[in-house]
Amino acid sequence: MPTVRSAAMTHRQRVIGFVLCIATILLAVLDTNIVSAATVPIVSDLDPVHGVDKIPWLIAAYQLAATAALPLYGKLCDVIGAKKVFIGAVATFLAGSALCGMAGSMGWLIVARALQGIGGGGLMSVTMVVLRELKGPEEDGGKGGKGGSIGGIIAGAGMALGPWLGGALADHADWRWIFYVNLPIGLAVLAAAVKVLKLPVRTARRTIDFLGAGLAAAFSTMLLLVTEWGGKDHAWSSPLIVGLLVATVAALVLFVRRQATAAEPVLPLGLFRIRELRYGFAIQGLVGAAMMGSMVYVMIYLQAVRGIAASSAGLYLIPMAIGMTAVGLLSDRLAAADWSQKTFVLSGTACASAALALLATLSTGTSLWTVRAALLLMGIGFGQLIGQLIQLVQDTAPAEQLGVATTGVRFFQTLGGALGAALFGTVLSRVYAARGPGGTTSTMGRLTGHAHQQALDAFVASTNVVFWAATGAMLLATVLATRLPSRREPEPKPEAEPEPRPEAADANTAEFTTPQQPTEPLTPLHR
Repeated sequence: MPTVRSAAMTHRQRVIGFVLCIATILLAVLDTNIVSAATVPIVSDLDPVHGVDKIPWLIAAYQLAATAALPLYGKLCDVIGAKKVFIGAVATFLAGSALCGMAGSMGWLIVARALQGIGGGGLMSVTMVVLRELKGPEEDGGKGGKGGSIGGIIAGAGMALGPWLGGALADHADWRWIFYVNLPIGLAVLAAAVKVLKLPVRTARRTIDFLGAGLAAAFSTMLLLVTEWGGKDHAWSSPLIVGLLVATVAALVLFVRRQATAAEPVLPLGLFRIRELRYGFAIQGLVGAAMMGSMVYVMIYLQAVRGIAASSAGLYLIPMAIGMTAVGLLSDRLAAADWSQKTFVLSGTACASAALALLATLSTGTSLWTVRAALLLMGIGFGQLIGQLIQLVQDTAPAEQLGVATTGVRFFQTLGGALGAALFGTVLSRVYAARGPGGTTSTMGRLTGHAHQQALDAFVASTNVVFWAATGAMLLATVLATRLPSRREPEPKPEAEPEPRPEAADANTAEFTTPQQPTEPLTPLHR
């Protein structure tokens, strides 16, 4: 696809662009979990009577909107260039943040949170495209590590800072500052991006498959709603859930058919013919499912079984964050020591599998240091996967489809997390119902004596089954990782062509033409 590169960026501009991307990714990671720490003061302020019932929508609105927008973001990057899409995503995110801070009701806040999510969907995915174009393919020999380290560092920092920052702002300032704090950082990023970023600009006129993007949004939204409601607010056999499942399958069929026939699909099916992309998408989906199962149910175990307060339970994620950050800092050195992307993915899935298997052995009296050790090992595993899978896809995808391939990784991770949440939630409920003293997990807190101990034992047994299921997902990811190629060799650079000797048009002009020596091929020294 024809492209024209803007004036070359200086080293200083590239460094500034790199810092902008780090700030943007950190904003994205923080905003995925910062609100959960402030739901109580938000509800107390906006709707103390009925606000609790709307908390699930407050949390889900961001994720639903962000996931629905992902396929369109990728296509827009490939059609109009990553810089314009990046600026648009940041501007949308800031507008949503401002409206969230000014919210006067829960309904207003939920709608504004959805708008913020539309922008947030591009903060992580489009920023990874910008990072790739800042670096350029010529700087990467396909070994991994370089660039992939960013994912582990930022995800680890955001995971540790998010809940703490949200709780601190809610306790010592005002919950509205959870959203207002985005504005100065985001505006600085926006202004600097307009001035500094000089990325490839697309010159070919291409259409955008808005119908395909709409079908993808409908499919992902309905799937997320099924996983959010199914087995919790509504029975799996209820007409609403069954209807949503039928509509979800229909939307998926229509989406796949559209991608097979559209001139410019938002997720080209040809990408799945490339082995690295096919397995990369599948592994990322399994990682999303395992991460959802591990983080959510570790927190539930700590609070429901060990009686640890919610604010203190969040501190147990610090070892996981440390593991992810450490891997991010070491990955460049490991790549220099000849670790390929396949090595990173195999090592990451193996470490995550071992951590989940360790969590599957928990009991009501297990040392809490065992939990910390498992989370540290899990962070080491996931830290190797988050950045490396994205880089693997970017290294392999055709240059004109870099955007859709990058956002495709995030799309499959989100869908995997949603399906994992639904599967693990169903498994937990079924196992507890079979082994517990009667009732559901929500009645555990009201039980006393022997019935309470029986409920705790049944709940731990249920979480063990969940962790074994997550272990199985990661072991499958390990098997798929063995199918990845050991090394992707960089494409050879074209040799320098000798300049042709100008020919005289005729004898009259020839006598006024200074003869030029033929240009000799460049020697290795000159290269």
